[in-house]
Amino acid sequence: MGIKFDAIGIFVKDLKKMVEFYREVLKVDIDWNGQGPMAEFRHEGIRLMMFERKELEGYLKTEVSYPKGLNGTFELAIDLPKFSDVDTEFERAVKMGAKPIFSPRNEPWGMRSSFIADPEGNLIEIGSWGKGEEKKGA
Repeated sequence: MGIKFDAIGIFVKDLKKMVEFYREVLKVDIDWNGQGPMAEFRHEGIRLMMFERKELEGYLKTEVSYPKGLNGTFELAIDLPKFSDVDTEFERAVKMGAKPIFSPRNEPWGMRSSFIADPEGNLIEIGSWGKGEEKKGA
């Protein structure tokens, strides 16, 4: 039997700021009381956790490094039902403070996609495969 990942952890500079962004801008359900170095973001099927970076080196007892600027190491992907939802959510997130990376566009592989960044430069894809679109001729 293969290994199943239970959670993804991201080490951030400013946990309070990041929790506020994900809670207020992306409307993520977050279990954090404002105290402690870790917040858990609840999603069906996977847990996303954020930890304060300042705690990591002491915990690991070794030096670590982090990307600077726009973090191209990973993305968080949001899959919406309809293509039009991508446009709506992209505009809403940008108005609330997300950094726009590229506006919604149709990709050659059949997806509508856009990218924003959170306050620390982590990439978030807002996209749709059109699974909620009405089928023509149905």
